Amino acid sequence: MEFIKKIISFLSEVKMEINKVSWPDDKEVFRYTIIVVVVSIVVAVFLGGLDFIFTILLNKLII
Repeated sequence: MEFIKKIISFLSEVKMEINKVSWPDDKEVFRYTIIVVVVSIVVAVFLGGLDFIFTILLNKLII
């Protein structure tokens, strides 16, 4: 029984803390999502380009 009281107490504290959180609005979430996607694409293209260049250089050294 004590275990259940502790769980209930924990969950009520979690609820109080969640209510203190400043949640972003829809526009902010959309903006941040676009930023993450664009940065991910830029990094992927950059690393892909480096991989391509190093592959060509290594092939010229080996062959």
